[in-house]
Amino acid sequence: MTIAVKQNLVSSSKHDIKCPYTMSAEYITFHNTYNDATAEGEVSYMVGNNNEVSFHFAVDDKQVVQGIPVNRNAWHAGDSKFGDGNRKSIGVEVCYSKSGGAKYKKAEALAIKFIAQLLHERGWGVDRVKTHKHWTEVGLKKGYSSYVKNCPHRVLDEGRWNEVIKAIEKELKALKGEKESENKPTSPVKPVSKPKLDKDVYGTVKVLVANLNVREKADFTSKVVQVAKKGASFKAYAQKNGLYHLGGKKYVTANTKYVKFTKNPNYGKESKAKVLTVLVSELYTYKTANWDDKGKIVKKNDVYTIVKELTVAGAKMYQIKSGLYITANPKYVKVSTK
Repeated sequence: MTIAVKQNLVSSSKHDIKCPYTMSAEYITFHNTYNDATAEGEVSYMVGNNNEVSFHFAVDDKQVVQGIPVNRNAWHAGDSKFGDGNRKSIGVEVCYSKSGGAKYKKAEALAIKFIAQLLHERGWGVDRVKTHKHWTEVGLKKGYSSYVKNCPHRVLDEGRWNEVIKAIEKELKALKGEKESENKPTSPVKPVSKPKLDKDVYGTVKVLVANLNVREKADFTSKVVQVAKKGASFKAYAQKNGLYHLGGKKYVTANTKYVKFTKNPNYGKESKAKVLTVLVSELYTYKTANWDDKGKIVKKNDVYTIVKELTVAGAKMYQIKSGLYITANPKYVKVSTK
């Protein structure tokens, strides 16, 4: 059933204050109002004052009320006239968030259904749904926000943002006529009790909670591919967007409430280069990794940097920095480190 929207649109005479720019929306921003007014009260106050603060929709436990046309911007995301939050996103305020309780839960549930409806109408996925906090974090980095806003405060303080996104996704699938299916990973992350850390491993991540979502991308809204159990440890190869990369398409949160990270002291350090010294008076090199493709002759005590070791026709040879190849037989060469 389509959710009806009651309109109380701001007067066109106030467009220069409340919504001065035309907009072709690309995102939806989820807010908590941080007070206990109804949706009608929120919108009535917003359209009636002369403050440069505005939003498109307010949702309470009973209805959705619109105050700004969706083809115009609104001042709700804290990222100035330059940010995508204010200029490219539809602002949805969820009412009763100050006190919470049953009314807020009903308002949030209706907002979830309404946001799914907006996504469905536009052919968008849940990756288009952002928090107010997201826009201020981006704006702060780019220089057009001066603070980070903890909004939607109730959802974020309760650690439920991922839960909200999953609920929106579920509603969106229902609108599309899709059935819910379990995310069953085809290649699970393998925890390691004592991981051996090479220099390319950023560190280890230990799970502190009973269940931890492992995601497909470095994005908290991406698909959950596995649930890791408390006490499991994993190698982490990088950190991006607040998540650790476990290799392949597997990421977990970097939030210290949920994981303990231990950095690898050897991460990024260059290994000492290996070199070989010629032990015999004369020794052939090879132009390619082929024992028949002889190259120049090198002399005793000549020293060369080893690039890699390989096996050719059952015998080991080294590729040296010049691009030539030479036997790895310890009768003819001695290997050491610089």
